[in-house]
Amino acid sequence: MRETRQGNRGYRPDDPLKAVRPARIGGQAQEEDRDVLLGPRAVKEAFAAGRQINKVVLAKGCGSADAESEIRALAKEAGVPVQLVERAALERISSGENHQGIVAFVAPYKYAELEDLINLGLARSRPLFLVLLDGIMDPGNLGSVIRTANAAGADGVVITARRCAQVNSAVARSSAGALEHTPVARVSNLNYAIDKLKSQGIWVAGLDMDASQTIWEADLKGPLAVVIGSEGAGMSRLVGERCDFMLRIPMSGEISSLNAAVSFAIVAYERVRQRGV
Repeated sequence: MRETRQGNRGYRPDDPLKAVRPARIGGQAQEEDRDVLLGPRAVKEAFAAGRQINKVVLAKGCGSADAESEIRALAKEAGVPVQLVERAALERISSGENHQGIVAFVAPYKYAELEDLINLGLARSRPLFLVLLDGIMDPGNLGSVIRTANAAGADGVVITARRCAQVNSAVARSSAGALEHTPVARVSNLNYAIDKLKSQGIWVAGLDMDASQTIWEADLKGPLAVVIGSEGAGMSRLVGERCDFMLRIPMSGEISSLNAAVSFAIVAYERVRQRGV
């Protein structure tokens, strides 16, 4: 009898994690094939993009009634189950991050291949535009870069499997839904990715505060991949050596650097200005 009580300890009838916790096989927890999206905007964009959504969970009396109604309608149309739970349950799912009363369990994010992004550019009439991130560890920065890439018409974002933030719920939230529309490719080696892009006739420009040429002076209208390094360390030496040219953002204040997302936004919209889009 004692074993039965212990086995049921912590059970909650409305626990949204009960149905999605990893199964145990041979005493070992097996990783569930799922990710979590937080907040109404991320969830709505996932529905709009046709991403596989396994379950939507709403908190009782939390968040916007209009947003909840819209999410319920989208879930009904897509045949996705909706569960209503206490706010505390969503706090456990989100680890305390802001969820605005709405979360969704989705299939893991499917990264694009670098070749997919190159082919995407070849299929379009306008020149390819990519951003490559070197050592960007902050998920908020990555999400903001994806959001700006989408707004500025970039074709995709390239990250590395190591020394870089990976796509997760925090990235999805800070991208404000852009993650569902702008592909992210993950490569094992950024140097190889740069060589591959250059072999396809794509110019690669690195941002460096000590570069002689400013972004106002450079021609950014053609096929272009911009490399952004971390705020502290910048680009790695080998990555910098592979760039076709280096650029700097003119700064006149006491602060000598900008974070990755802001830096990319400035470069991206200088390109937009030059192209007259």
